[in-house]
Amino acid sequence: MFKNKILLITGGTGSFGNAVLRRFLNTDIKEIRIFSRDEKKQDDMRKQYNNEKLKFYLGDVRDVNSIVDAMRGVDYVFHAAALKQVPSCEFYPMQAVETNIVGTENVLNVAINANVKKVIVLSTDKAVYPINAMGVSKAMMERVAVAKSRNIDDNQTMIACTRYGNVMASRGSVIPLFLGQIKDGKPLTITDPNMTRFMMSLDDAVELVLFAFENGKTGDIFVQKAPAATVGVLADTLKNMVGKPEHKVNVIGTRHSEKLYETLLTREEMVHAIDMDEYYRIPADTRDLNYDKFFNDGEEIITQAHEYHSHNTTQLNEEKLIEMLLNLREIQSELKEFGIIK
Repeated sequence: MFKNKILLITGGTGSFGNAVLRRFLNTDIKEIRIFSRDEKKQDDMRKQYNNEKLKFYLGDVRDVNSIVDAMRGVDYVFHAAALKQVPSCEFYPMQAVETNIVGTENVLNVAINANVKKVIVLSTDKAVYPINAMGVSKAMMERVAVAKSRNIDDNQTMIACTRYGNVMASRGSVIPLFLGQIKDGKPLTITDPNMTRFMMSLDDAVELVLFAFENGKTGDIFVQKAPAATVGVLADTLKNMVGKPEHKVNVIGTRHSEKLYETLLTREEMVHAIDMDEYYRIPADTRDLNYDKFFNDGEEIITQAHEYHSHNTTQLNEEKLIEMLLNLREIQSELKEFGIIK
């Protein structure tokens, strides 16, 4: 599908963008465009990959004109640009609105006008039953994408969303934090040992996006079925892996705007979700505002349904977690420092 095609990745200097490059740069894809606002990260990436297929566009999703320049001639778009840190979005919610919501609409409008074939918008489990500004902005981002898709069809620009949970060892996540604390001799800071999170690798996140590309219809939301683990099991697993089972742990309590568990599908979505083996597909409701069920009728089946969350999915034990951790390329250097791998 990507042979001789041009792919644009917004926010492409992040963890996801690097995972896509590892997957595609040495294939028969024609060109990969990295669109982001950080010139230092772009320069680092340019030197690291040193590949003629890789092109860089400096801009911001808030600035429509900068997107127009990057979008010319593009076949496919991965929209990964976002403000993702919960605390920063909480203190500056309008910044999350400008990037995650308005920025997404800018990208979609430009893509439609440029006759881009397919756009995949990356979302998060925090968009489901959101309790913080980052989750709210991502939920609105999904709504913008689905609403935009109602006015077009797959023969124009296919717009779909992917929603995934905790990406293991991505930038700013808890696994590099725990390994760094162990290395520095500092106690592990755990909020609540019973807190559960979905566990996905960056490669899993890329596979989810590719599945959406191949199977999506405009307005769809895709979710990968993912296992989960408690924060306590994750911490104990990392301590045992590096040979420091007695390393001190400080339980600091649940932080502001944090959940005990994360949800990937609401019960309302589970009723209509299509089971596709390793994935769920949530088709868009394509009806317009003039229908009675929106105002007058409900569905009893929704009342009886259950959401899909990190408490009721498959739970990883230490053995399975170690298997996943050993395969994470993002922490290979740390594992070498601890002598776990050569």
